[in-house]
Amino acid sequence: MTHPLIDRLSSEMGWQDLNDRDALDAFIQQPGAHALFVPGDPKRNLETADVAVILPELKMAFQGQFDCAVVGDDIETELRQETKVLKTPSLIFYRDGQMIGNIPKVRDWDEYMVRIAQILAQPVAAE
Repeated sequence: MTHPLIDRLSSEMGWQDLNDRDALDAFIQQPGAHALFVPGDPKRNLETADVAVILPELKMAFQGQFDCAVVGDDIETELRQETKVLKTPSLIFYRDGQMIGNIPKVRDWDEYMVRIAQILAQPVAAE
């Protein structure tokens, strides 16, 4: 399901579209922290467009502490079930291939700032 505000994340901002498991795994295994935007159905959920606008602003506010990608329809259901983050839109954060936190649904700016700071401070669990 496509929406102009979601499409611009890839076309204008150069964010990667993750449309298969290999692309997803390669992205989250890269060094650093990563935020996956799981949009859901933008026609049924009006919050999706809001998060598509908010996330680039959050990325700037955190000055490059994480990079972002958009999860495609083809793998969205699998990822949501795997992470148990079932509500959309959602942001799922990873570091070193491990999920370190998530923020489902749209939130107030201040809540995003607090939650993302907490998530980024999470250590990666030892394997």
